Amino acid sequence: MSLDSKLASLASVPQKDKGAAYCDVLKQLVSSSPPSADDMGQLVRYVVSQDHVGLVVARQVLGELVKALDEDPLKANDEIQKNVILSTLESIQRSVSFQEQATALRLKLADIYEAEEEWSDAAKTLMGLNFDSGRLAEDEQKLNIYIRIVRLLLEDEDSVQAETYQNRAGLLIHSTSNRELQLSYKLCQARINDYTRKFVEAAMRYHELSWVAEIDDEERLQMLSAAVTCAVLAPAGPNRSRLLASLCRDERTAQLSNYTILSKMFLEHILRPSEVKGFEESLKPHQLAKIAQSSNDRVAAVDDEQQQPGDEPVSKRTGPSTVLDRAVMEHNLLSCSKIYNNITFSGLGTLLDLAPAAAETMARRMIEQGRLRASIDQVERLITFESRDDEEAQGKAGGLGDVNLETEDTGAPFTKKWDRQIRRTAANVEEVVQALHEKGLAENAVAMTA
Repeated sequence: MSLDSKLASLASVPQKDKGAAYCDVLKQLVSSSPPSADDMGQLVRYVVSQDHVGLVVARQVLGELVKALDEDPLKANDEIQKNVILSTLESIQRSVSFQEQATALRLKLADIYEAEEEWSDAAKTLMGLNFDSGRLAEDEQKLNIYIRIVRLLLEDEDSVQAETYQNRAGLLIHSTSNRELQLSYKLCQARINDYTRKFVEAAMRYHELSWVAEIDDEERLQMLSAAVTCAVLAPAGPNRSRLLASLCRDERTAQLSNYTILSKMFLEHILRPSEVKGFEESLKPHQLAKIAQSSNDRVAAVDDEQQQPGDEPVSKRTGPSTVLDRAVMEHNLLSCSKIYNNITFSGLGTLLDLAPAAAETMARRMIEQGRLRASIDQVERLITFESRDDEEAQGKAGGLGDVNLETEDTGAPFTKKWDRQIRRTAANVEEVVQALHEKGLAENAVAMTA
């Protein structure tokens, strides 16, 4: 007997026996060899759409279908399960009467997609859930789904939507004491910061998670490595210096493959291209993203070459091309300020492999952001670096932290520099006079003056 005939014959069955009758038909379809997803879809459409079947019977049949998906023979065939669920969801998605069954089916479909590494489809399936349904009434259940969506979207490298659901999870994270959910939330936050190039925040969160005892040792080491990578990619400045110092004090970093570049950055050594190449190979695709240069930077570099027609251009590059490129250039510029008192635009361009105007632009931006202490003389085409006072250097050496010292305000930085020059000149005069006394020439000099 065909399925249509069976369904037609059940129309005359008493209402109290219809539930069992339709469930028997479902069991026959499930146990057939092989199970037919089309026939099960037809059965669902029939019980959902026919008024004489009734809402109670339809829910009963859908409940049995959900159970059957977790049992043999459907459990062993993901493709048939997927087709059955998709067909069923299409039939009941417009009805609010089957929200509980739809939620169970979507969760099952998301599991299948995730097992097949179809991250985007799994995330979209979970996004279609009705979070106000009875099955997802608890905040912890919603939080679990939100975090799972974030993780799936990050696997698909969709950080924009992931951040949206991370913000939703942030509104519920305080309502749970589940340690696993709390750690998953923090890890997702670190990964989102990584994808959105907030490398300082990402490194801090990765490093914090690397100390959590509940996480496996191997995973903790991976988080520590991710913290080092983000610290290296972070913009040069005091915040990154403190972060590098914290990582270098961690004894575990010595066993990482990226420890060499970490130590060189912490010690403020200039990095060479050969030293950066090996580190670049370990980066993920989003960490090698290209950086768009502004039209002003490109025009400035072109104008610079036009203004200096007799000089051989140091480089034609108008700016860094990748996130790593920018991080290394800014680090080398900061290291340069510790070695030289001043440097020309062309000299800095040679060091950074940039056009002189592009090198000036990078220095200017770092000065504006308070990440570099220097002044620019555009007439002389010279950058003069400001040296730190001894007290300040001791307080912030290696970025280990700030020390609040109460010192007298003696004026602007140039006034302080003038005072230091006077002290050095007076000291030199004192040394000359002392040398004259030792050789007995001071009296003759006084007599001649008299």
